[in-house]
Amino acid sequence: MTHDLRRLLSNLAALVSLIAAALAAYPAGAAAATSPSTASTACQLSSARGQIQHVINVQFDNTHFIRDNPNVPSDLEQMPNLLNFIEGNGVLLTNHHTPLISHTATDILTSFTGVYGDRMGVPVSNSFRYYVPGGSTNTGVSFAYWTAPIFDPSGATTDNTYNMLTADGQNAPAPWVPYTRAGCDVGQVATANTVLENTAIDIPTVFGSGSAEAGEVTSNPGQAFADFVGIGVHCALGSAMCSSANNGKADLLPQEPNGYSGYMGLFGNKYVAPVISPSGPVTDLDGNVIQDPQGHIGFPGFDGMAATVSLSYVAAMQEHGIPITYAYISDVHDTHPNGPAYGPGQAGYVAALAAYDRAFGQFFQRLAADGINKTNTLFVFTADEGDHFVGGPPSPAGCDGVTTPCTYSQIGELNGNLTGLLATQQGVTTPFKVHSDDAPTVYLDGQPARESMTARSFERATNLLTAHNPITGNTDTLTKFLADPVEMRALHMITADPKRTPTFTLFADPNYFLLAGLPNCNSPCVTEVPKFAWNHGDVQSDITTTWLGMVGPGVMQAGLDNTTWSDHTDIRPTLMLLLGLRDDYSHDGRALTEDLSGWARPAAVLKSGTYARVARMYKQLDATVGQFGLATLRASTRAIASGSATDDSSYTDIENQLISLIDQRNALAGQMIAALEGAEFNAQPISISKAQQLIAQGQSLLEQANALAS
Repeated sequence: MTHDLRRLLSNLAALVSLIAAALAAYPAGAAAATSPSTASTACQLSSARGQIQHVINVQFDNTHFIRDNPNVPSDLEQMPNLLNFIEGNGVLLTNHHTPLISHTATDILTSFTGVYGDRMGVPVSNSFRYYVPGGSTNTGVSFAYWTAPIFDPSGATTDNTYNMLTADGQNAPAPWVPYTRAGCDVGQVATANTVLENTAIDIPTVFGSGSAEAGEVTSNPGQAFADFVGIGVHCALGSAMCSSANNGKADLLPQEPNGYSGYMGLFGNKYVAPVISPSGPVTDLDGNVIQDPQGHIGFPGFDGMAATVSLSYVAAMQEHGIPITYAYISDVHDTHPNGPAYGPGQAGYVAALAAYDRAFGQFFQRLAADGINKTNTLFVFTADEGDHFVGGPPSPAGCDGVTTPCTYSQIGELNGNLTGLLATQQGVTTPFKVHSDDAPTVYLDGQPARESMTARSFERATNLLTAHNPITGNTDTLTKFLADPVEMRALHMITADPKRTPTFTLFADPNYFLLAGLPNCNSPCVTEVPKFAWNHGDVQSDITTTWLGMVGPGVMQAGLDNTTWSDHTDIRPTLMLLLGLRDDYSHDGRALTEDLSGWARPAAVLKSGTYARVARMYKQLDATVGQFGLATLRASTRAIASGSATDDSSYTDIENQLISLIDQRNALAGQMIAALEGAEFNAQPISISKAQQLIAQGQSLLEQANALAS
């Protein structure tokens, strides 16, 4: 998550003026921990044989199964305690994918909810531009609590639109709700938007602008961040865990389908720690008190969530009666918190992976001593996305990192001044804003229509940009793909809030990170930046391909599955199916029944002999990096790059064909997911004739999309 604005939220002390001074500091001390038996006996999961009593869901940041250097063992290969646990007891899916844009916010939230960014409001990376009166734009950060409004770090906005937004403009359904309705308390460890992410808007949203917590933000901002951000528990109705005696706070979801009143939560380490660690501060797996680099005891910041920290929180929660736990683990590619980046096989990188491996060994041993294991626990492990390494060759040649450390004379992404490149190469000085990225979203001032001359000439100029690569010495074409609002709709990147819609998205050469700059190149318009060397956001396979591991009752002990095509949206319906729970909405993903034991598959799935064929066609049609999405992206690029100031008929023709194809895809995908979920959750088998019809229609659309792309 090297570029994630989430990382910068730790340094938001300058924003404390946004929060009014309030009551005196909250009194120290809290109630004793709720006993595990009290908290866990009410949890009523409905798995097929009633075996699942715990859920442990762990999401890594940028951790790879595929080798980034063929000589250097991959991240997972260097964590055998985890890799062997998954492959020896369950299944590891390696043909697993991200949504777009392939970034931490969208990727994690997609895996939590089972829907793409267009149905939860955060499709454009970890931050997004949005239009404000007067034709200008502000920056919204995707990392904010579930019910918070748009978070503008500048403090300039008065836009109270929900950050998490459904396609019909409502606050998105929260992923912990099926669990708490089943009587289960849910622990959240640094997991995106299910915990407080910042002290600027999340504190007023949850505690109130006149609260003691808001007062602490003003008087002691560093401690307030450690106290309230990053850790949380969402409790079942009436659970003693989140009682007022434990400093519980109303867990408000005012627009949750089917209602959600009376539920409580614990927000922040200050209130969670006394419940899960009643004898003192929470410690990591090695017994060290968890604190941030400045010595504030409590949440150490998102960069501080190493495996030994995050897994210790999970174990403590499970041991103190919180049977459902979700956790985030920070990446090992960088020297946290300020860099520089490591290359594959570099000594610091290998040492960090060894520490992670040791932490997983301790974690599984501790859980086993607690009686929490593969016989009664559903384990889910995944990584938000892959990355593209930017750097020169390692030295010595053939180094493997483990026995022979690798070093790099050149390492670091190539930062490109998009403003300067456009001005010097194409003479374009049209005012614009950009969300800086490997796949930057561009917002032309005034929000011109996509087919306007202003937008079209700017897009054509962008397509022609080149850059001198200081690592290879080559001249690179910067733009690989282009998507305007037509294609972004195909890629599930258009939200219900039109103010968040960019003019277009540029998917760049993955070695480059493009940002706004000065309209000249007196200083180089392309520079190598050693602080960052792992690019993501783009559409290349090393970025969009990741992995998914599952272990527990109902999961086949299949070892490696490198054939089943899946993406992050499939995780949620698979969990709900295994646990016998239901969401209040349909998913964009489908249950991965191929990797489930026969007795864990619904009868209607077993009766539908063509269920898997429909599911496979559905994924290629609807997934952002499935065949349809990638084909239409190629067609979109061809359209946007075409035409001239006097004749734009080619653009219009291709775009009209894309609109028609996308409309047909959406309608067919809706029929497909209804049929799949009918079999998964509603005991409705898919008839052979219906399956054949859906598959034939899907194949026809894929053929049309590929033809248009060429």
